[in-house]
Amino acid sequence: MPRRNWAGNVRYAARAYHRPTSIDELRRLVAGSNRIRAVGSGHSFNRFGDTDGDLVTLAGLPPAVDVEPDRARVTVSGALRYGDVARQLYAQGYALANLASLPHISVAGAVATATHGSGQTHGNLATSVAGLELVTADGDLLWFDRDTDGDTFAGMVVGLGAFGLVTRVTLDLVPSFEVRQYARLDLPREALDEALGSAYSVSVFTDWRTPRLREVWRKQLADQPPPPADWLGTTAADQPRHPVLGMPAENCTPQLGVPGPWHERLPHFRLGFTPSSGDELQSEYHVPRAAAADALAALDDVAHLIAPVLQVCELRTVAADELWLSPNHRRDSLALHFTWIADTAAVLPVVAAVEDRLTPFAPRPHWGKVFVTDPAELAARYPRYADFAALLGSLDARGTFRTDQLDRYFPR
Repeated sequence: MPRRNWAGNVRYAARAYHRPTSIDELRRLVAGSNRIRAVGSGHSFNRFGDTDGDLVTLAGLPPAVDVEPDRARVTVSGALRYGDVARQLYAQGYALANLASLPHISVAGAVATATHGSGQTHGNLATSVAGLELVTADGDLLWFDRDTDGDTFAGMVVGLGAFGLVTRVTLDLVPSFEVRQYARLDLPREALDEALGSAYSVSVFTDWRTPRLREVWRKQLADQPPPPADWLGTTAADQPRHPVLGMPAENCTPQLGVPGPWHERLPHFRLGFTPSSGDELQSEYHVPRAAAADALAALDDVAHLIAPVLQVCELRTVAADELWLSPNHRRDSLALHFTWIADTAAVLPVVAAVEDRLTPFAPRPHWGKVFVTDPAELAARYPRYADFAALLGSLDARGTFRTDQLDRYFPR
């Protein structure tokens, strides 16, 4: 049976699919393969992770969540889902500073693509990475550390799976905390910047059918006062909401200001529920936070193209970082996330139109989503792009972890 990604838009070309149950078995597998890639939770929408060689899941390796209290760090198996890691951390009194919308995604896969949550003071998930263990092309098991490998480490964290198969990841921890989530309706666009900075984590949803923004989800620390009744000209939702109209709200994390653990409020969706059927495509672009209003205004010109193929658009902020391939490299960002209908032929022309309108803001696409950006244009938007390509050539000279899409954007 052919294997596909979660959304079903990518049919993997791999000649074989493997599920090793030990590190030694994995090392032998990698050393004996000329082309190999890891597949995580399958929540990528493009072919960076596809290969005509061997495809391997690391979900069969022994799971581990090892907390180091003296260093406020935890080392976890790369294939574990964030939601499963979070439950164990919460039971021990710890937290991760940020989580993505989906707790279902694997740690290694999310880190490799700079997947993120929201919050103007929070970096994407890769910024909490302090160490990486990889099986490299020769089958060696190597450890790379933020404290000792410095600049090279900053190039490897958002690595697109190109340096090896990530078996363990060390993450920074913070003390556990509680969050309240409030949904507010009908935000005036001129209030967007204030709304995005108003709570620990904020997401704004729109459908590009009206000038106003449909919903604001404020995830605030539990000890902070609730938003006033007339907050920024919005009204309070009187029942739980789902980002996509018509979808069941019971799939979503608790709202209406009910306090709860960080890992049960920061994601949009509950771990025990499938967030959707996967009947969708996704794109996302990161532009400078200071250009948020101008970027939205630029897209107004193509709103008539966006709306017919859109399920929902989410606006979030992400703090700047120093990771070479992070879309937030050295700039605070506004992320514009588009959940499209599952019709590639209809969506791709709109993706191209969105990219064209955002060009003045040097948009950086999410590495795991659908985009059509020219490689030369994308390279110009990353100060360390050439350094990443050089590092890739030195650490995987044989091209064991190469894919066609990697070759297109980082030619040898």
